[in-house]
Amino acid sequence: MIDSLLFIALPYLAIFVGVFGSIYRIRTAPMTYSSLSSQFLESKGLMWGSLPWHIGITVILLAHFIAFLAPGFWQSMISHQLALAVVESAGLGLSFLCLIGLIVLAVRRMTSARIQAVTSVMDLVVIVLLLLQVGLGVATAVHCKWGSSWCSGTTTPYLWSIITFQPDMSYIVDLPLLAKAHIVGAWLFIFVIPFSRLIHMFAVPVEYLFRPPQNVVWTNANHCNVASQSFVKEEARRHFLRAFCGIAFGGFLLSIGTFRNVFSFFFGPRLGRKEETELMELRLSRLESTVGQRKLELERQASNFILVGKLADLSPDDGKYFIDYKMQPAIAFRGRDDLPLLISAKCTHLGCTVGNKVDDKGRILCPCHVSFFDINTGEPNAEAPAKAPLPHLGWVIMDEHGKVLVSRDASGKTEGVLQPQSRASAQVFISKGQEAKA
Repeated sequence: MIDSLLFIALPYLAIFVGVFGSIYRIRTAPMTYSSLSSQFLESKGLMWGSLPWHIGITVILLAHFIAFLAPGFWQSMISHQLALAVVESAGLGLSFLCLIGLIVLAVRRMTSARIQAVTSVMDLVVIVLLLLQVGLGVATAVHCKWGSSWCSGTTTPYLWSIITFQPDMSYIVDLPLLAKAHIVGAWLFIFVIPFSRLIHMFAVPVEYLFRPPQNVVWTNANHCNVASQSFVKEEARRHFLRAFCGIAFGGFLLSIGTFRNVFSFFFGPRLGRKEETELMELRLSRLESTVGQRKLELERQASNFILVGKLADLSPDDGKYFIDYKMQPAIAFRGRDDLPLLISAKCTHLGCTVGNKVDDKGRILCPCHVSFFDINTGEPNAEAPAKAPLPHLGWVIMDEHGKVLVSRDASGKTEGVLQPQSRASAQVFISKGQEAKA
């Protein structure tokens, strides 16, 4: 319920208020959506705070937009280990740059009497919100490493599902709490835009490039000379900007054919009858696969036992994958006591499937973010991004007639003794109610 409110209801509320609230304020109170610059009141602190803040946040937002609008390009770019390391390092450095700039701006607003006089409650709310959001971004980058890699499979499809009005929070439900808080902070940021000075981001003074020049007349001779020189410089700058815009627009028109593939990437090609038929067949096969999976899930829920395999086939070094009652992957090994050892294969960090090969230290590896788990205790290594252990599963051993020979519950309590003559034909099952150890 809480997840639905935070990741489905809140995004649509924030987008609605952010868009229509901004339009309403601009139309009804057009003189209130400027930035109300405080540079005339204090400029030195503003320079040391505003410059690093704007540099850092501009590059970070640009990277976020690229990962969102072109996930395929982004994933191919960071598929190289060096590129991924550069992106992660640059992102962390820019995040600290933003945080430093925000702290300087916050201290400036709190210590300058002149700026305090023009500071509203909403200004303080925005500063606190920005500090929390940037701080959460830094914490996410530090504690949830390689976010630029796993965001393409989590936050990007989640945002697209929101925009296409097919909300699906399953992409982010397993994310760490820091990443979830960072997402909620972004929606709150959009929500407060119409009520704060943040709305000035929509006030781009494009008309300044085309308005008639202002002629200031001075009666003092020295001022006349200075004003004349300034007027000439301003007129030259205005002509340069007009020429630049004209050249840029002409180059855009000439390159439309070249960028046809780019437009096709975003809007998609027009499908013929054959392509539409193939697309419908693909969708039908996916629906049939989903139906088959649901039937299997129902069958498993109706069964008291699920076969894992023969005890003689289990290996202490090469685990056997199987699916438990929750339709989650798990691995079966032969333990030190020659009895089954069943452990969850879903990484407790972001839900990746861990490997089934045991190294010389008795550990299995999650290849997504490099976490090692001890198969006997389930505990991750100290440096791993995963902090919680992999849970073990209970099991029962039956003979060929369905008689229970040995059982072990989720807490590790074992009942019964397996005789040597029964080992060759013994089969391992998981039973309902013993899915995992808490």
